Amino acid sequence: MDLWPYRWDHLLRYRYIEIISLWEGRLTTGHLTRCFGIGRQQASKDINFYLREIAPGNISYDKFLKGYRPSDSFVPTVTKGTADEYLHLMTRDEQLMGVFEALPLTTANVEQLTPPGRDVSPSILRPMIQAARAQKRLEVDYVSLQSPDREGRIIVPHTLVFTGYRWHVRAWCEKNQSFRDFVLSRFRGEADILDTSTYGKEHDEDWQQRIDLVVIPDPRLSPAQQEVIAHDYGMTDGRLCLATRATLINYQLQLLQLDPTATHENPLAQQVVLENRQSLAPWLFT
Repeated sequence: MDLWPYRWDHLLRYRYIEIISLWEGRLTTGHLTRCFGIGRQQASKDINFYLREIAPGNISYDKFLKGYRPSDSFVPTVTKGTADEYLHLMTRDEQLMGVFEALPLTTANVEQLTPPGRDVSPSILRPMIQAARAQKRLEVDYVSLQSPDREGRIIVPHTLVFTGYRWHVRAWCEKNQSFRDFVLSRFRGEADILDTSTYGKEHDEDWQQRIDLVVIPDPRLSPAQQEVIAHDYGMTDGRLCLATRATLINYQLQLLQLDPTATHENPLAQQVVLENRQSLAPWLFT
């Protein structure tokens, strides 16, 4: 289904309709009016459009609930239908309420830990985004743990990446003549946009290459324990395949708390192992 013909603000409301109805089991116009600051008439119009054009048959009005409930044949259409979507939505509502205390949003008993924010200056990020969109060379100062003093670099950024802990930018580095990852919070001063570069995203071979990370329960666990882990991770036939860009493999392993160079002595602490480590060797940090 092509969603782009719909305005972005409308699409957000259709997603909200789908998430609330699926995971709370009851949707009313009040959900939309409180969350988006729209009138009841517009909220009713949005729900009817979702029913008629987006996902006919997904939800229906229940006079006993005095709201819309998901049907037995519910199929996620503008969402993935995962619990994470609902839980993250509730977390964002709680965060907004912390800023705007009088804002009457839908709330749930949800709490989310987030990594500490890294200091990134607008004078760095603005030109970084502009250069990435236009494939421009960017002159910047950068520090690292190996070189804590400012060092001038000319890079060609193409993608900003959040690893789960911090943001970095994937960019061509003229000094090293290769594509590298640069931590955003380690840029200093201001960035100057230069001319167009011939090095674009399509030239970054490790970025373009997709690799499957295959994760399985630690074989040292009992069959019953392995079944628990397989269910936790949503594995199919005891395996979880994660399609990952080659250059992001190590960050994905960090999120899984997997060290490809060592095995934890306690299988209950490690829980999962990398089944296809040997095929990933060219991209693993050692």
